[in-house]
Amino acid sequence: MKATKLIDTTKCIGCRACQVACKQWNQLPAEDTEFTGDYENPPRFSPVTWTKIVFREQEDENGNVRWLFAKHGCVHCTDAACIKVCPANAISHTEYGTVKIDPRRCIGCNYCAANCTFNVIGFDRAANVARKCTLCYDRITNGLIPACAKTCPTGAISFGERREMIAQAEKRLEELKKAGNVKARIYGLEELDGLGVMYVLGDAPSSYGLPENPRVSTAAQIWNVIFKPVRAVMVLAMIFALWVNKSESSKVK
Repeated sequence: MKATKLIDTTKCIGCRACQVACKQWNQLPAEDTEFTGDYENPPRFSPVTWTKIVFREQEDENGNVRWLFAKHGCVHCTDAACIKVCPANAISHTEYGTVKIDPRRCIGCNYCAANCTFNVIGFDRAANVARKCTLCYDRITNGLIPACAKTCPTGAISFGERREMIAQAEKRLEELKKAGNVKARIYGLEELDGLGVMYVLGDAPSSYGLPENPRVSTAAQIWNVIFKPVRAVMVLAMIFALWVNKSESSKVK
């Protein structure tokens, strides 16, 4: 099954119920935040914040103001930069097509966070591992839908087999077009060979804080082509170096 989450931004009311559900299900603690001048809180992703709602205020030529909301998090790219740059093979696609980080293999290099196309990976300095949305892998493997989709009060978040989600998105797009929204579009259908999280947008992607034309960086592509064949050797060398350092430290004591 190719699992996909569909977010209909035209139904999102910015209630942040998905943020709370993500925290509760994954047992992620609260964190101190700061006021940044707008309604987005927390202002950025972190090891304990995997979901956030973006708030975008728009004013038309007549001075009328409207708000655009969108749920942000890992979009589980098919062409995932984090997988390409990970030297320890700690990041991979699951049987559902989602992107998973194995904390037992993660060596804390932070390359994934630095190269993420959507800047949604947090780095846990205390544990020295990268963390992000798992698309509730533990739930979907047991026949449940992600916590965010379960709790959304307006039905803005759906989850299911990719073909079903595409059909649902296309139906919704047709409804929006008939209602006069000529800017409506589907995002994630083809971007980065298909995203595990698709959007129905009522405006341009940039209006929701999404890249118009997401691409894996050239640096990440070069890293993948040149260094991928020697990743295993590099990881073994790192492990050996850490073991030697630990042994030497023990002798000093």
